[in-house]
Amino acid sequence: MSTNATIADNPLLVGKGLPPFEAIAPEQVVPAFEKRLPELDSELEKLESTVTPTWSGLVEPLQQLEERLTWSWGIVSHLMGVKNSPELRSAHETVQPQVVKFSNKLSQSKPLYEAFKALRDSEEWNSLELAQKRIVEAALRDAELSGVGLEGEKRERFNAIQLELAELSTKFGNHILDATKAFNLTLTSKDEVDGLPPSLLSLAAQAARAEGAENATAENGPWRITLDYPSYVPFMQHSTRRDLREKLYKAFLSRASSGELDNKPLIERILELRKEKAALLGFNSYAELSLARKMAPDVEAVEALLEELRSASYEAAVKDLEALKAFAASKNAEEASDLKHWDISFWAERQREEKFAFNDEELRPYFPLPQVLDGLFGLVKRLFGVTVTAADGQAPVWHQDVRYFQIADETGEAIAYFYLDPYSRPAEKRGGAWMDDCVGRAKMTVEGKTTTRLPVAYLICNQTPPVDGNPSLMTFSEVETLFHEFGHGLQHMLTKVDYVGASGINNVEWDAVELPSQFMENWCYDRATLFGMAKHYETGEPLPEHYYQKLLAARNYMSGSGMLRQLHFSFVDIELHHRYQPGGKETAADVRNRLAKTTTVLPPLPEDAFLCAFGHIFAGGYAAGYYSYKWAEVLSADAFAAFEDAGLENEEAIASTGKRYRDTVLALGGSLHPMEVFKSFRGREPSTEPLLRHSGLAVAAS
Repeated sequence: MSTNATIADNPLLVGKGLPPFEAIAPEQVVPAFEKRLPELDSELEKLESTVTPTWSGLVEPLQQLEERLTWSWGIVSHLMGVKNSPELRSAHETVQPQVVKFSNKLSQSKPLYEAFKALRDSEEWNSLELAQKRIVEAALRDAELSGVGLEGEKRERFNAIQLELAELSTKFGNHILDATKAFNLTLTSKDEVDGLPPSLLSLAAQAARAEGAENATAENGPWRITLDYPSYVPFMQHSTRRDLREKLYKAFLSRASSGELDNKPLIERILELRKEKAALLGFNSYAELSLARKMAPDVEAVEALLEELRSASYEAAVKDLEALKAFAASKNAEEASDLKHWDISFWAERQREEKFAFNDEELRPYFPLPQVLDGLFGLVKRLFGVTVTAADGQAPVWHQDVRYFQIADETGEAIAYFYLDPYSRPAEKRGGAWMDDCVGRAKMTVEGKTTTRLPVAYLICNQTPPVDGNPSLMTFSEVETLFHEFGHGLQHMLTKVDYVGASGINNVEWDAVELPSQFMENWCYDRATLFGMAKHYETGEPLPEHYYQKLLAARNYMSGSGMLRQLHFSFVDIELHHRYQPGGKETAADVRNRLAKTTTVLPPLPEDAFLCAFGHIFAGGYAAGYYSYKWAEVLSADAFAAFEDAGLENEEAIASTGKRYRDTVLALGGSLHPMEVFKSFRGREPSTEPLLRHSGLAVAAS
């Protein structure tokens, strides 16, 4: 294929609409950007020389320019997460520095910055909508945080840092993916798989077949266990072989910490560069720079919230561990007096089975993915009056398992669409779950005709795939994850803002972004919602009532430990980005171990290299922002409490509260400060009481 032919029909240069995934190949990435970036460069120079400080003379043309870049680069970034390959990585690596350079040039444009300032001081300012004003203010702040005020050597150094950080972040994520993929445990005897549930045996046999063991079966093996969550988590919960649990646990916690995939030097370098970048911009620490774009006013406010929650959960977590030891002792377990990390999941699962008389595996048959989707879609109709229908075949997809759906309003008119990529594919897809923006809502005027471009979301999960002809049978925690990501999707899709810079999740402060997602998780425990989806995949029999009661009872099982774990990550993240001195006496791991004394009840093992796989803060957007999960959970618990106050059994009250929630939290996007959005829904500022109550920790707090 000649380069010219590649350029002429390059699908990455379409620039609008849905990505033509079936036509995109890694070898098209480099030629696409070799053409696109110089075009954008000359467009930027033209805009700088002709810009007028008005909405139509500045914001609209700039937005069109930015969207041409984000459309093409967004596809490449998306495929890096869901269809990773050596060829794509190589293309990404080649193009990324050029994209970063152009982004720096764009965000540091003096003429555009001055035009934004002039627009803010102009007469037109008073006639702009709130959303437009927020977009202008965000543009000014982002330009300042992107080094628009830097000159000469300082600007050059800042841009070099931006480039290196982008490369390090990609490398960090690739190391985790490769290290996760590199380890596996092939088991061949019945003794080695003792205690494992049928669903894991089927998955492990399927994994062995995929690696060439053609005759592998769930009954007779061989079985391939990996560090991928759908394999790792149930193995740690159910394997009676303590030696194998230890082996798997140590492999998991030492991922990307040695050899060619060692992330330790990357961590030190990333922290060093972030600190230097913050100093260039006049901040005392990277945490202060990070918070300049967030809802929390300062580091003190973040640490005060974390400490309030830590003091409410620490003693509860200590009691959790003591109870677990006592339980293991009652079963005459040799390890009872000295439980190790690889024993916790196993004994916690045994104790939960006995205490609540059920386990995760028993519930799986009641949660086949198609029914869970029906339940989820039924809930959003109940709450927000919107209808979700399958639209498979109406959009190109990147894998045969990916589905496509439409969302319609009360009149039946389409208002949004989304892709769902539900299953784990460890060979090419990064772990975890996320929502991303494929297309943002916006009013578009073409040749005098104005239309509304509808939003499209990517929803990505990593749940257990269908095995042996059965549908994907989900654990309850996978159900919660799907609801969580759909909550993010709803904020992107049900926005009423017509300016792309503030529609959906755009321009929403990062520590408020988890509000709609965590809010949705609460509904998994709502009677009407749960019984609307929990039916046995073979018999159609609804979930027995006693299971529902047990789920409710088990909801706060070890919640002190769960809360403390998140707080541990949050404290470590803030400390590394606020007080830590790279290259000083302490290493990043030392900082983590020091903080573990007050934020864990079982200190980390010497070989624990958890930070090397902490992609959230070193390869994702959560640097000095991991606390956001807890900050937003305060908001989401309080938002759900509004529905509890209205009465969860009262359909009319639920619908009217749902409408208010849709018209504020989901509709307003980034057009208002999140505190104003929250107050417009709740009528007051948020309280921590509902979160502590929902977590069963309210008593501890008082």
